Amino acid sequence: MFYLRQADKRGRTQTDWLDSRHTFSFGQYYDPRFMAFSDLRVINDDVVAPSGGFGTHPHDNMEIVSVVFAGRLEHKDSLGSGSVITPGEVQAMTAGTGIHHSEFNPSAEESVHFLQIWIMPDMQGLEPSYRQQKFAPEKMKDRWCLIVSPDGAEESLKIYQDAKIFQTRLSAGAVLEYSVGEKRAVWIQVVSGSVDVSGNLLVGGDGLAVYEEERPLVVRGLDEVSNLLLFDLRG
Repeated sequence: MFYLRQADKRGRTQTDWLDSRHTFSFGQYYDPRFMAFSDLRVINDDVVAPSGGFGTHPHDNMEIVSVVFAGRLEHKDSLGSGSVITPGEVQAMTAGTGIHHSEFNPSAEESVHFLQIWIMPDMQGLEPSYRQQKFAPEKMKDRWCLIVSPDGAEESLKIYQDAKIFQTRLSAGAVLEYSVGEKRAVWIQVVSGSVDVSGNLLVGGDGLAVYEEERPLVVRGLDEVSNLLLFDLRG
C-alpha cells in the first residue's frame, strides 16, 4: 500500500532567517493525521538564510540526524563537539539524558539546505553522543548508500533504533529496486528532482509511505539528478 504526502500539504514555519517545511507535526504545526510514521517522528526540510540559525537549545531521548544538501551547517554542542557539515556529510546525535546544541549557517552569502530528522530511540536515558561521517559522491550515484543504521554497517552512523536510512542521487532513467521486508515499513522522501516509485510520481518535497507491499519497489529517476532518502522502519 502507498500513501503520498504531497510537498505543498506539509506544515510550514517562516521567519526572517528560516523557511522550514514539516512532514509531521512540529512546533506550531499540528495535524493529528501526521504525528509520526513508525519510529520516524520528524522530517523538517530546512533552508536557513546566510548568518541565520538555531541558537543553543536542549533535546533529550531522541535520535537526531541532519543531512546537508547545499551550503554549510555549523554545529556546536554541550559535549564539546564542533564542526561544519557540507553536502555529502551526515551528522547523528543521541540526545539521551540531555544535550544542548546549536546549528548555524556560517556563510554570509549563501543559504544552507538540509533535512533534520528525528527518530524515536529504542530505550530512554541513553548516554548523549555525537558522530559525523562523509560519504563519497560515487557511493550515492545510482546506488542505495547506507548512511544510518542500528549497527554502523558499511561505515554508516549508528543510532539506537531498528531503522536504516539510505541516500541516493538518481540519474535520469536510472532504476533502483528495494524490497520491503516482512513486518517492515518504508518512507521515501524526495529532496529535489522527481522520481517514479512503482507507478507513483514524486517531486521535490514529496514523501511516500509504503507498507504491506510484497513486491519490490521500483524507483526510476526522471530528472537529470534526483536526491532522495529511503527509511526502512519497523512495520
